[in-house]
Amino acid sequence: MFKTYNFDNMMLIPRECVLDSRKDADVSARLGNRTFKIPVMTANMPSIVDESVAIKLASSGYLYNMHRFGVDVLAFCKKMISLGLYVSISVGIKPESYELLTQLKENGIVPDYVSIDIAHGHNPRVKNVIDHIRSLFGDKTFVIAGTVASPEGLRALEDWGADAVRVGIGQGHVCTTAFKTGFGTRNWQLSAVAECAKVAKKVVICDGGVYHTADIAKAIHVGAHWVMSGVLFSGTTDSPGTLVEKDGVKYKAYYGNASVRVKGDHHRIEGKETLIECTTTLADRLLEIEEDLQSAVSYSGGTKLEDIRKVDHVFVSTPN
Repeated sequence: MFKTYNFDNMMLIPRECVLDSRKDADVSARLGNRTFKIPVMTANMPSIVDESVAIKLASSGYLYNMHRFGVDVLAFCKKMISLGLYVSISVGIKPESYELLTQLKENGIVPDYVSIDIAHGHNPRVKNVIDHIRSLFGDKTFVIAGTVASPEGLRALEDWGADAVRVGIGQGHVCTTAFKTGFGTRNWQLSAVAECAKVAKKVVICDGGVYHTADIAKAIHVGAHWVMSGVLFSGTTDSPGTLVEKDGVKYKAYYGNASVRVKGDHHRIEGKETLIECTTTLADRLLEIEEDLQSAVSYSGGTKLEDIRKVDHVFVSTPN
């Protein structure tokens, strides 16, 4: 077994600053043939992204992942293309996902990004979906697959043709998989990303467990290229759903993809629902993340995001 640790157990050690100003730090990140302002993408969750949020993100230089629940995907794709924006969608492994992808092909639509979104991604049926995507769109579509919790799982998805692999099971803010099943990366997500990054040949996405912008920097430090998050995008006035007011405080619902609300029944529930206080706009939240990452780069003694990987770190026994 390897050493396990999480975000609160690691602190990065600063190096001499070389920037005149933190705003000069480059925190952009590339995925496929596009470059985005920050290495953070939305989790593909109904409580995090809808068409309105997708348009705002895509038109402002950020990466969204449209969820696959109750969405007219064909209409959504046509809308994004009509606006001159990229198309990023999610599919599962059931027959309807194959039918959807074929329907897109028949309508002349080539999605820029497709996320194969299942809880346990180390599954040969994921390979079948990847093969179907490749048969329809070749290498024009960037395929994200997941989720996995081990180097073995990551290597399998890479070998099956995924361009990027999501690492992390059961550690999300509204995910209960770890408590229901005993499996996952809860409390050791950062070390799971580090171990997977050691063997990765393609893009590694730290999926979940990130609660602060510092956690993004730490994920990059141990080898992740991107971070997928729900909670970082939650609780904005732009978040999907209706504002709920309690004692003068405004909230929006945040719920997991395996929650009762999304599944529509009480079988195999591995997600919960909570209320997140609305404290800011989506634009201001994104700007805060960008500025925090620029500050992190300045502490690294570098000029760009990847320089965070070059610093030393220490392990601490208590959260900071």
